[in-house]
Amino acid sequence: MAEPLDTADTGRRDAVLESALLTFARHGYRRTSMDEVARAARISRPGLYFLFSSKQDLFRAAVTRALDQDLAAAETALADTARPVRERLVEAFDRWAGRYVGPMSRDVPSVIEENPDLLGPIVHTAPERFEELVVAALGGAALGGAAADDVAQTLLSVSIGVKHQVATREEYLSRMTTAVALLVP
Repeated sequence: MAEPLDTADTGRRDAVLESALLTFARHGYRRTSMDEVARAARISRPGLYFLFSSKQDLFRAAVTRALDQDLAAAETALADTARPVRERLVEAFDRWAGRYVGPMSRDVPSVIEENPDLLGPIVHTAPERFEELVVAALGGAALGGAAADDVAQTLLSVSIGVKHQVATREEYLSRMTTAVALLVP
């Protein structure tokens, strides 16, 4: 049985995963080397291989961690029922997709799309879970006759489009605020 990681090891591993995600996004999966990730993470190459046995394992761990974090942040935002549903929805979309505005909006999704077999089912289960959370949050709102899942799917489509049209996270938030205001009375 593997020994549990202590807090310092976990923090180091998280820092390496964040550096890896940014490096994969910048260079693409195929062009990223373990040396580049090690340099970006300020860790030795043997140290990187101690944490991750291969580039594929590192990529899977980095993307899985990012998706898990994004989903958890969105879930927390939507669960705060003391706030208006519109406000919670905008925050959830920002937590789920807002950080990928700009260069990462093109690079990270394309890396995932080009290498779906590297990641396994999380590529589908995380977005499906986010949609379920949005539908649940909308379920309590009066939607003027529209079904919650239709409104959720429309907001998801708007988010994807806006993410590719804007240059900043602030622009993304502004457009999503408008979309939510139009679709959620």
